[in-house]
Amino acid sequence: MAQLLPRSYWYLRHGQTDWNREGLSQGRTNVPLNATGIAQADAAAKLFQDGIQAHAPITHIVSSPLDRALKTATIVQQGLVAQGHASLPLTTDIGLEEVCFGEQEGQPMGDWYDSWIAGDYTPNGAEPFADLRARAVAAVNRATEAGGIPLIVAHGALFRALRAAMSLPANVRLPNATPLWIQPPEEKSSPAWNLTVVTG
Repeated sequence: MAQLLPRSYWYLRHGQTDWNREGLSQGRTNVPLNATGIAQADAAAKLFQDGIQAHAPITHIVSSPLDRALKTATIVQQGLVAQGHASLPLTTDIGLEEVCFGEQEGQPMGDWYDSWIAGDYTPNGAEPFADLRARAVAAVNRATEAGGIPLIVAHGALFRALRAAMSLPANVRLPNATPLWIQPPEEKSSPAWNLTVVTG
């Protein structure tokens, strides 16, 4: 099983969409940010200002190509410029797309979710959790292998897969547009990565 390279990175889930608000599974469906989501992305850009000073600068941004993530990434990029930062390179990686939930897309989040993460059940037409984990790990490794510290802008289920790869409990919800500073384990005795939430 592919492993994350031991390199620090920033992570941001996209801002809110109408389907987020309604508790529906989005998956690959290209649902745009709503007004709240746009405001959340603006607020995240301001939080990154504090986070960069406390932890480490962002050198480049790599986003999922889905609209809700790419719009969030663009708002953060422009927000940092407005705060006096240089315009950061922004690219997309299809490996950061949200999981395909198959027949569950557009449906309320159900009790199948834990079984999907455990690998015991995959909705018809959906992507197995193990496959999501493998491509998420590969995408983050691509973002970090060139050096520097990337900001990854992507999705909630994809971050659950990354949590599993970081030896953390997988099924933990990441709120929309919440900046995370992520560092590899400090000691070999503990495989768990360190996550720091940046709050105002």
